Amino acid sequence: MDIAATMKPSHSAFHEFNGLRHHVRIWGPAGAPPLFLLHGWMDVSASFQFVVDELRRDWQVIAPDWRGFGLSAWAEHGYWFPDYYADLDALLALYSPEQPAQIVGHSMGGVIAGTYAGIRPDRVGQLVSLEGFGLARTTPADAPGRYRRWLSELSEESRFRSYHSFDALAARLQRENPRLSTEKAQYIARIWARETAPGVIEMFSDPRHKRANPVLFRVEELIACWREVTAPTLWVYGRNSEGTGYLKDTPEQLAERKNAFRNLRETWVEDAGHMLHHDQPAAVARLIEGFLE
Repeated sequence: MDIAATMKPSHSAFHEFNGLRHHVRIWGPAGAPPLFLLHGWMDVSASFQFVVDELRRDWQVIAPDWRGFGLSAWAEHGYWFPDYYADLDALLALYSPEQPAQIVGHSMGGVIAGTYAGIRPDRVGQLVSLEGFGLARTTPADAPGRYRRWLSELSEESRFRSYHSFDALAARLQRENPRLSTEKAQYIARIWARETAPGVIEMFSDPRHKRANPVLFRVEELIACWREVTAPTLWVYGRNSEGTGYLKDTPEQLAERKNAFRNLRETWVEDAGHMLHHDQPAAVARLIEGFLE
């Protein structure tokens, strides 16, 4: 089956803000209620296509490619979370200048959305975090090693692995996530990568994202921001998620993250890993619309 034939159409918009050219993918009519979808690390806005196809009501879905990903420009001097907060602030000023926004964020996008919702609580009306609960905890003792690694990597050229075909990339995606059908894997391969020369398929994303970040993740700062969030918040887990930061918490530490929110609901998506918007898009769409309505 050609899944592209059944996909809801989207179009691209480009905006200059915060010193870079940003790409935004938009589904649905301009007069419909805006819904912001924020992708995670190494992902792109078009990756939400499967969820958008399952949405039942009319939305104007607005999904940016974060700086350094997809069709947005690359940042010469690296990538820092405060820049992403500023980019989200500019995006909301363009597409929801008057009303608090309804935001869904996956993974890194969920971290950005949740933190921003505490920084500017008046700008976020409802928040859905899909596996976006923060990285693994660090301690000050981690700093020397992290700085050494960062300095070493500055002198190295960062590169992602290339592939000889989109089929080869799709096969890798299926090995890493057996829940992906061949059709979905083929689609994702073509939105994550491009052909830069005959027989050379390279990722759209800036390979400098691979560099170690010299700034340690400080969960205490994240929790302090979450305590300022006034928006009703839904945390959505993938039942079979592995390797994400929150899984390394003790039960008491995980409760600390959850209890930071004033108005929190949580739920699971069965038979889904970290990329739950790929694995179970219909279930994710139902949860989003059920919560927002």
